[in-house]
Amino acid sequence: MNKRIGIVGGGQLGRMLAQAAKKFGFGIIILDPDPHCLASEFADRMIVKSLYDAEGMRELSKVSDIITFEFESLNIVALEELALEGSIIYPSPKSLSLIKDKYHQKIFLQEHSIPVAPFFVVQNKDDIVSAIREFGYPILLKSRFDAYNGLGNALIRNESEIDIALKKLANENLYVEKHIPFIKELAVIVARNTLGEMITFPVVETIHENYICHLVIAPAQINSHLTEKAEKLAIHIISLFKGVGVFAVEMFLTADGGIMVNEIALRVHNSGHCTVEAHQTSQFEQHIRAITGMPLGNTNMKTPYAVMINILGERTGLVHPTGVEEALKIPGVSVHIYGKIHTRPERKMGHITVIGSDLNMTIEKAKLARSKISI
Repeated sequence: MNKRIGIVGGGQLGRMLAQAAKKFGFGIIILDPDPHCLASEFADRMIVKSLYDAEGMRELSKVSDIITFEFESLNIVALEELALEGSIIYPSPKSLSLIKDKYHQKIFLQEHSIPVAPFFVVQNKDDIVSAIREFGYPILLKSRFDAYNGLGNALIRNESEIDIALKKLANENLYVEKHIPFIKELAVIVARNTLGEMITFPVVETIHENYICHLVIAPAQINSHLTEKAEKLAIHIISLFKGVGVFAVEMFLTADGGIMVNEIALRVHNSGHCTVEAHQTSQFEQHIRAITGMPLGNTNMKTPYAVMINILGERTGLVHPTGVEEALKIPGVSVHIYGKIHTRPERKMGHITVIGSDLNMTIEKAKLARSKISI
């Protein structure tokens, strides 16, 4: 039980993973370029090097029994080499390599008959024009690598927006995707442990603005047939990938009751944050259980409804949180401020979770709590 867990990345996800691991008494080593990163508070040791530093990865492997990571932007080649040498890395670096390139991720899903939006790679403006002829307006131009929090997406609604989209994404690794009209965005968190056991958390609805998750509703307000369909699809998809841990499958629900897969994340995910207060086991504890060979925890909700609302930056400058005390006066509200020093527009600075027995009231409480807080 006295394992040492190495975590690549010390942001808010790494912090919450480390905090969950401490509950079981595990040693924590964090690899991050910032010695005062968010996760450092729970670290027994810091390796202060870039996430792309191969020697830093090797140093982490020497002092860790298990290595895991908080997001995909890291040195996958170094992880693959360490895995070949016998290091235990969860989830699998091979799977991470596959999903890191979102274009190849789509190809992989398509090859396994997983429903995804039509897409193809683009090299230049002419390819985008060809895509528009085939798909019509609007279309989505996307970055293949390191796209998160809306940074890698550009919606093209007319000819004048093509150059704007190309300038926004400003790289050659792009692909284009048909825009899918959907009625809800869904997400399923799946866990798999070292014994191959798998379990899902209840399906949630995610509400995005400018491609950034703003609100999560648990459970998603869909019928039992669609719930079962989404959960089975998520388990099937994750069964195609190697490795253990917690994974997220983001989906679109279409008007005809169809479900299309948007993206896969091989890590704990923003859509699962409300599990900390609302479920028997949080996604962070579940990940630690999974990678250390423990039994998976119960994923049932402890409350009829939960709503998570992100606290996003609204300006550029130093962080001065205010209003947290006022938000906490609202019954059922929990506030998580990540402790970042600098804020900027749409940067994730924290989140609020509200639990309740009436969905509409729970949503209103979440919005009210968010209105109290300035970051």
